[in-house]
Amino acid sequence: MKTAEMQIPPARTAACLARSVVNTLAEEPGLEAVTIDAEHDKISLATLGRGPREGIEPLTRRVTNRIQAALDRGSCSLLEGGSDCGVCDKPLSSDERKNIVIRRHGPATTISRATCPTAPTFWRWRDLPLPKVVPRDVEFLREAEHIDEHINEWKAQLAAAILCGVLGLAGVFSGEPFKIVFYAAAYLAGGFFQVEEIWERLQQRAIDVHFLMIAVAVGAACIGAWGEGATLLFLFSLSGALEHFALGRTQKEIRSLFRDAPKVATLIDRLGAEREIRVEEIRTGMKLLIKPGAQFPVDGEVAKGATAADESNLTGESTPVDKRIGETVLAGTINLWGAVEVVAQKPAAESALQKIIKLIREAQQQKAPAQRLADKFSTRYTYFVLALSLVMFFVWWLGARLPAFADVGAMHGAFYRTMTLLVVSSPCALVLSIPSAVLAAIAFGARHGILFRGGAAVEKLAAINTVALDKTGTLTTGELRVERVESFPAGREIEMARLAYSLERLSTHPLARAITLYGRQQNLQPIEIQKFESVTGHGLRAQWKGQDYYLGKRDWILNFNNGNLPASVETGSGVSEIWISGGDSLGRILLRDDIRPQAREVVDELRREKLRMVVLTGDRKSAAENLRDRLNLDDVRAELKPEDKVAAIRELSGQERVAMVGDGVNDAPSLAAAYIGVAMGGRGADAALEQADVVLMHDKLENFLAAFRLSRRARKIIYWNLFISLGTVVVLVSLAMLGKLPLTIGVVGHEGSTVVVVMNSLRLLFGSNKS
Repeated sequence: MKTAEMQIPPARTAACLARSVVNTLAEEPGLEAVTIDAEHDKISLATLGRGPREGIEPLTRRVTNRIQAALDRGSCSLLEGGSDCGVCDKPLSSDERKNIVIRRHGPATTISRATCPTAPTFWRWRDLPLPKVVPRDVEFLREAEHIDEHINEWKAQLAAAILCGVLGLAGVFSGEPFKIVFYAAAYLAGGFFQVEEIWERLQQRAIDVHFLMIAVAVGAACIGAWGEGATLLFLFSLSGALEHFALGRTQKEIRSLFRDAPKVATLIDRLGAEREIRVEEIRTGMKLLIKPGAQFPVDGEVAKGATAADESNLTGESTPVDKRIGETVLAGTINLWGAVEVVAQKPAAESALQKIIKLIREAQQQKAPAQRLADKFSTRYTYFVLALSLVMFFVWWLGARLPAFADVGAMHGAFYRTMTLLVVSSPCALVLSIPSAVLAAIAFGARHGILFRGGAAVEKLAAINTVALDKTGTLTTGELRVERVESFPAGREIEMARLAYSLERLSTHPLARAITLYGRQQNLQPIEIQKFESVTGHGLRAQWKGQDYYLGKRDWILNFNNGNLPASVETGSGVSEIWISGGDSLGRILLRDDIRPQAREVVDELRREKLRMVVLTGDRKSAAENLRDRLNLDDVRAELKPEDKVAAIRELSGQERVAMVGDGVNDAPSLAAAYIGVAMGGRGADAALEQADVVLMHDKLENFLAAFRLSRRARKIIYWNLFISLGTVVVLVSLAMLGKLPLTIGVVGHEGSTVVVVMNSLRLLFGSNKS
């Protein structure tokens, strides 16, 4: 894949990496310093001695990934004495500057930990190439442009196969010397694409089934069996064309999911002037004008105007979604009727649409464990078949006293029998039995909003016996809304709302998004707070006018409120509460999140599939018990922090194969710990999507049931494919060893099983997905 490079002045390149390097040093104890040399396109990493215990490779991979992400986002001026940064929107704090040392030496900049003067003498430096700035969205578009060639490749192969068949028939009904001419032309047509693939494999010092088939065809010609050789090439090229048709259909199904992405966008600059820029030039914070009928080029937030968006290609919902100030719009969706101004939240390469495309591309490259085993087996098996055929030639020739190359009446010679054995024992159908089914399952799933991250995910989902679900955004709609704001004593509701808005606008939790949206729609003015801190599993902490303020769960707020909260305060089912405390201020915000209408039906269907249903939630016990009763769940565990969820997953995994279904940042560790992780991906957090093996893009809980049934169908078809392919080989090889199988019948049986396997896999694309 070609990459587009962006020329960046050396000083600016170092500047845009500053925040990324500082954060990396804080999170990687094994890393001592990083030198960035843009002029020579390299970075250098310093570790103490041999580096971290896990090895240097994981560390270098993490560092280069962070630098690539920083380059993608844009530049900053931290190293040039500036106070703003396009990456982090704030300068290095005084505390951060105390812990690091920034040195310039020529075109290079070194950022290191503040340490004793002798420590650098023990550092070990390693040079790496500087990652290039790559507009990844353009890569995907370029890749998509080349997909057409592969989608239609089967047409040329089918034409060659038909030509081979016609020329072979002409040879059958022709006399000398035209018979040989027609057969030779049939060989050329039927073997053209096969020889091309053989040459590619030989350059890699490997052989496969194509080599075996061409070898048999040439051998047949050598003993005068031109007809059998032409039949072999016709059927083999025909099955190859059908194989490429199946794979091309899979690619076509995937590509049809996405409309052509916009290549330009209208930028509104600081003076209010409008100009067109390329989509890959869009950076976080840019203001864009989106006209009616146009696609949103990046994920963003409505800053001015109102409209409705068609999100059917991402969420599966054909009903337009209203978009007002403060609400999020997604790249690739269509602005239906209103002109709106949108502030970009992410570069185009990090949009939800591009993440979907990237996930699918990765999925097609990742093999299932069974496929990896079959690939390893088939390679060794190919060499075994060659050796066996050679041995059997001498057994028939020297042991059974058969003629080496000539036929005696109806009795075929040793070489003829060897060619027959070579054909029927080659692993064509076996090689295709697993990947054809896996790719068909991935394509069917992608068309219906289910993204499997490779064949392993398809295989593993079919084996689960327990489903652990997060509550918010999974069993509930995730569309939290502020129901009311209360203060104690009454009368200070607006102040409580402003405090909550000011704190939550710096957070990414679903509760925070709802409160932030409420604040913007109410035109609340944010308060300038200091020393903001997110306390994992509890809430937020900050200072205002020298006073500490806390926002979070009821139990946590009790610690800072002398253990007193109004005794009369109660919350109903389906309602979440966030408390605010600080100084003489005390209040709470009530938010409602409704259970998905289809949740009970999906849970019942999963229980009928003999799956155990468990809910892991950070919500209160009363709300969790209410959820258990309403949805008929097997087990509910409430008031869990992220680390508690991971512990619960590990406990369940001791005896069961657990699928974890979640959507938030706090679910990411649980998704990684589970046997298989499933993310609600339409609006799910990036961290959850990164850890998930399966992504449900339509944000529909029923798609998990569909994914489970699809994986079960795929597993069943794989078993049938293996039975057909191996069974055919056993029967045909047995007959060939006994000398009871003509070459023509062997060719038809062998290629027939290949066609049957491919067609059986295509049932996943065109069949229903019901158990």
